[in-house]
Amino acid sequence: MHLDLTPEALLTQLGYSHNAQTLKQIKDIISNTEGFEKFSPHIPSFNDALAVEKGYIAMSNSENYLKIKCDEDSSADNLTAFNELVKRWADKYKLELKKVDNKNTYYLIGLQ
Repeated sequence: MHLDLTPEALLTQLGYSHNAQTLKQIKDIISNTEGFEKFSPHIPSFNDALAVEKGYIAMSNSENYLKIKCDEDSSADNLTAFNELVKRWADKYKLELKKVDNKNTYYLIGLQ
């Protein structure tokens, strides 16, 4: 089954309201992310898997990328599981991530 994830559907999946600003932001992110259409159908299920480890996918306010983030108050066990989950997902879909220094955050750059 092939799922085309529209910008509006992605906003909904990530918990954002639809307005001109969020729609422009998600479209900018999509156009800036290499090969987005190839892995985007897997974003909703990955976001659900991250929630178990207190993680989530969000739009970055400082970069035109999605970010994968873990809550700051997460336990060491959650952080380890979160980082392993992110690494496995990135390896599976051959994605390039950029780790933010001193934070439990990764920018989703696109296909390698």
